[in-house]
Amino acid sequence: MLRSCAARLRTLGVLRGLPAGRRAPGSEPRPALRSFSSEEVFPKDYSVPNPSWNKDLRLLFDQFTKKCEDGSWKRLSSYKRESAAMMKDFKTHFLDPEHMKEEQISQAQLFTRSFDEGLGFEYVMFYNDVEKRMVCLFQGGPYLEGAPGCLHGGAIATMVDVTLGTCAMIAGGIVMTANLNINYKRPVPLCSVVVINSQLDKVEGRKFFVSCNVQSVDEKTLYSEATVINHEMAKLDLVTQGEGNTVL
Repeated sequence: MLRSCAARLRTLGVLRGLPAGRRAPGSEPRPALRSFSSEEVFPKDYSVPNPSWNKDLRLLFDQFTKKCEDGSWKRLSSYKRESAAMMKDFKTHFLDPEHMKEEQISQAQLFTRSFDEGLGFEYVMFYNDVEKRMVCLFQGGPYLEGAPGCLHGGAIATMVDVTLGTCAMIAGGIVMTANLNINYKRPVPLCSVVVINSQLDKVEGRKFFVSCNVQSVDEKTLYSEATVINHEMAKLDLVTQGEGNTVL
């Protein structure tokens, strides 16, 4: 397992050190792709295979892509930044102007997409609207190590939160996590692939209850179980009280 991680690191060139003038992974956003016929910018979709994906992740990707052919499942595209529409909605309705700095917002990118390929979070999500199910295929890279040879528990929590939050968001619009409860069963080997199976369990008013399990590719090992309560955001839900305290 550790040898495979080392091999992947060598392939990515990180064991040889950074070349002169190159920034550390995640410190500089990748340029967007441009078409040859116009100046229109096409952001890169990080939910499709790249050379760092191992055979398990590629095989699962192909299997779920096949399920998408009849329309029952849909692959969700993923970029370094939220969509312009969502950013505008947050800026207009949810962010306190006193705490909003345009320079910081313009440089922001999603945490899970801030690593170079293969080093951090490699994942793709598929959603079934009829069943209200979200499946995330996740490969944790060598920069997410916790205990030696194991994925950091915080990395698992991050992907659980993203998966369950996205599941609730599709059902209810913009949501934020109100409560996240995770039971860790076994450590996840570094650079391995896990499957996060999530399900929207119920809706109570503006609260969305979602649960999931984190399993190995062969479904023989249960790594974690989790539940989350996501709160649907309405305009002006974020209210500043006093200095630096924001509440729902």
